[in-house]
Amino acid sequence: MSACRRMFYLVKHRSLLTYVRRNLTTWSPVGAAFNARPHRKLDLLQKNVGLFGVPELSCPAGFQVATETALKNTERLVEKACSSSPGVQTVQCFDQLSDELCKVADLADFIKVAHPDPAFREAAEKTCIEIGTVVEKLNTNVELCKSLKNLLDNPDIEAQLDPDTRRVADLFMFDFEISGIHLDDTLRKEAVALHVKLLDLNNEFLVGSHMPNRIARAAIPEHLHLNFATEGSFIQIGGLHADSPNDLVREIAYRIYLYPNAELMGCLEELLKCRYKLATLVGYESFGHRALKGTMAKTPGYYTSLGFFSQSGHFHYSALSIFCAFENYSREVYTLHFCSYPSLQRRYNIEPSLYSPYLSLGSCMEGLNNLFSQLYGVSLMSEQPRAGEVWSEDVRKLAVVHETEGLLGYIYCDFFHRQDKPHQDCHFTIRGGRQCQETGQYQLPVVVLMLSLPHPTKGAPTLLTPGMMENLFHEMGHAMHSMLGRTRYQHVTGTRCATDFAEVPSILMEYFATDYRVISQFARHYETGKPLPESMVARLCESKKVCGAADTQLQIFYAVLDQIYHSEPQNRSTTEILKDMQQKFYGLPYAPNTAWQLRFSHLIGYGAKYYSYLMSRAVASMVWKQCFIEDPLNREMGERYRREMLAHGGAKEPMLMVEGMLQRRPTIGDFVDALVSELNPNFETFIMDSEG
Repeated sequence: MSACRRMFYLVKHRSLLTYVRRNLTTWSPVGAAFNARPHRKLDLLQKNVGLFGVPELSCPAGFQVATETALKNTERLVEKACSSSPGVQTVQCFDQLSDELCKVADLADFIKVAHPDPAFREAAEKTCIEIGTVVEKLNTNVELCKSLKNLLDNPDIEAQLDPDTRRVADLFMFDFEISGIHLDDTLRKEAVALHVKLLDLNNEFLVGSHMPNRIARAAIPEHLHLNFATEGSFIQIGGLHADSPNDLVREIAYRIYLYPNAELMGCLEELLKCRYKLATLVGYESFGHRALKGTMAKTPGYYTSLGFFSQSGHFHYSALSIFCAFENYSREVYTLHFCSYPSLQRRYNIEPSLYSPYLSLGSCMEGLNNLFSQLYGVSLMSEQPRAGEVWSEDVRKLAVVHETEGLLGYIYCDFFHRQDKPHQDCHFTIRGGRQCQETGQYQLPVVVLMLSLPHPTKGAPTLLTPGMMENLFHEMGHAMHSMLGRTRYQHVTGTRCATDFAEVPSILMEYFATDYRVISQFARHYETGKPLPESMVARLCESKKVCGAADTQLQIFYAVLDQIYHSEPQNRSTTEILKDMQQKFYGLPYAPNTAWQLRFSHLIGYGAKYYSYLMSRAVASMVWKQCFIEDPLNREMGERYRREMLAHGGAKEPMLMVEGMLQRRPTIGDFVDALVSELNPNFETFIMDSEG
């Protein structure tokens, strides 16, 4: 960025470079942007700039145009890569090739699930499939692979590569290897066909896993209809309603939402078979072994050795002891899974409605802005989207600006509930950051954060529960990982890193979200201006620790199930496997006629790697306790965190980044101890008090 442009941004947004304390009715620009409905001027003469400022995407047909352009540029870059002499320019060409495809495919991957217009969603889905097919063919292009191999097989040239370039070259070669580049023509064609088939199966399962189930209105007691969405003579159930204090509402949601869908069941079974067949075809013992190469865990065996499975008995005992402590204990899984809710509310007085007035969305965004300013010298600055730039009028656009470096990138905040929008909190990379050799400029990263929050009303802004606030911080952790990275290559930008490292920045943000020293800077009653009492935050933190064992046990169950699904074929149904693993690793009985695995959408993006949440939580716990617990607003530590962990994306071995931050290499025991330390040390006292 030029000095002139950087100064323009610093002057334009100078009002946000320092924290602005508000009175009862005054918000900073970023707070005001999220605490009121957007009021956009209607200008019929304003040109439609297209989604995310991509001119072609002003209409659904533009996706085909963008796709054709990307594929044409791809052909040119493939020819260039194959004809160039081996060197750094080879890797740069590969990265530019990857960027051409990702800029269209990643954008389409988001639009196909988030755009309210079915025509846009359908066009985006076609683009995903078309580009995905091309990518799989490129990964088995012998001549293209040979151009990279000539580089890596030449010791003299390889020695001249800097560490980032060498790592990116190795990652591209890994893509070739797992696609079967080493196979003969017949087997290679089979590998390509399996890849293409998996693209379709992945998409089918992902879409189906989010589809609501429905039941006749007459089958549900009339006084409960208001708890669910209606469609004519049917009740639609699109989630578990886990936060409902009504036992019957939770039971209905659990049984209907998780009711087996035969077609989706067949899709999952076929998907797992194809993954195993492809993995063994290209030389791996299982899909799990293929998926874990390059991660911190390395292999499924290492993950087992971490003790998450063998140590689960400790969590298992703690979890079941807490379950049994609650009154009205029941062995029905839908009751046990959420039975803590009313009891925790009563014991700790943590009814969400008591907290929500202090946690308006605007105040939480001000809190994040203040936190990032103190840790990294970064401000979040609200910008008015141009005509056609966003897919819904309630989407907010944030420029992320550093106090000396200037504009770092953009975050589009799709925070509010709307019909047909997935009920899932997600981070999407739309465009990765990279150093453009062809222009000499840095390509700024663009991401989307998607939540499903209630809209503000005439009388009040959007008010968050503590859980919603924590989720907001979590997803913003992903966003800042993307914004603060400054990698040369987009192939390793931001969250494009090892899966078991990618969740570390987001989980670490959850610790900031529950620390009173952070919360006290923004949590104020939206009407009175009074700060959230410290005692209320303490009660909330204590209640989270009480069920920490149960939460960890649940994550262990999910991780084990994922690993078993992606190991050798079990010769039994996915439901039979789930029932067995649930009994062994969660201890709660399987509810007949349910198929929770059909809602396990993480099997697509996190196939064989769901354990990553546990490993990332262990790393985040170590980073928090060693680096931030004494002072969560320490600028020196924030800069070290950016330098050692956030800046590299996937351009550095994940364990080396952890070692750089902790200034020591953690042992297997450290990972297990970090998880165990999260448990409430006084849970036995809680149990005795509850029983008494």
